[in-house]
Amino acid sequence: MTETLDPAAPPPAMPIRVEFCGEIYDIAPDREFTIGREADLVIDENPYLHRQFLVLRYEYGMWWLANVGNLLSATVTDPSGQVQSWLAPGAKLPVVFQDLQVMFSAGSTTYDFSLHSDADVFNTSHINTSPGGNTTQDVVHLTSSQRLLVIALAEDVLRSVAPGRGEIPSSADAAKRLGWTLTTFNRKLDNVCEKLDKFGVSGLRGGRGNLATNRRARLVEYAVSTRLVTQEDLPILEEAQRESRRQPARPSGTGPDSTAAIPTSAAAAPHVVPAQRRTGADFAPGRRAPDAG
Repeated sequence: MTETLDPAAPPPAMPIRVEFCGEIYDIAPDREFTIGREADLVIDENPYLHRQFLVLRYEYGMWWLANVGNLLSATVTDPSGQVQSWLAPGAKLPVVFQDLQVMFSAGSTTYDFSLHSDADVFNTSHINTSPGGNTTQDVVHLTSSQRLLVIALAEDVLRSVAPGRGEIPSSADAAKRLGWTLTTFNRKLDNVCEKLDKFGVSGLRGGRGNLATNRRARLVEYAVSTRLVTQEDLPILEEAQRESRRQPARPSGTGPDSTAAIPTSAAAAPHVVPAQRRTGADFAPGRRAPDAG
């Protein structure tokens, strides 16, 4: 006798895997899995990190990722970098891709881990536009120096072989790495954040409380998760540093213009900004370090 499958029946529950710093955690559907400073997955002892920040749970026939913290947000992207969601405190989203990358920052440190599932509810494909098509893509153009700035901030994260953690340099350290003055670096950081903010990227600009650390951290999260910069861009940074050393000394208080000390291989390249799904209330960066669950 042939068994008849009910098309309306929910799919069978499947486990999900969490990858962090080269370790794999298999999570069964009948349990919750917490992520934070004092959780099932201990990310770090960073006091800026919630004791329990994120929770994985299986309900309504699928896995969900919930933000149970009250200050920090997380950036969730698919492998292509085309689909991005900003998971604000109190919000949750379904895990609908086989592979997801989750990034978040606490203080000056950025962390990331991966989710892997056998269930594949949605897939993404690259969209190629034509002059006569109806599909519109927003393209943001970064100058060579703006691109270098982003690479310098994301360098430690990009050098990570497996999902884990990376330190975000201070503005002074990043400026020194590039051979720029601090004034030049801050001006270019302002320009990059303003440009991406106009394209709908959240968390890069704001009023009172939007401190520099949070702005740099959010920029790194966005740039790495959407593949705005990748490991393949790291040689550009090294080449720019060598070029800067060959440049004659400049008078005090001056810095490079948009093309000075930038190698020709670091030519400006357009970047397609993915559609962003804003989830939950707006994140308020720059608050004091959370030290509560």
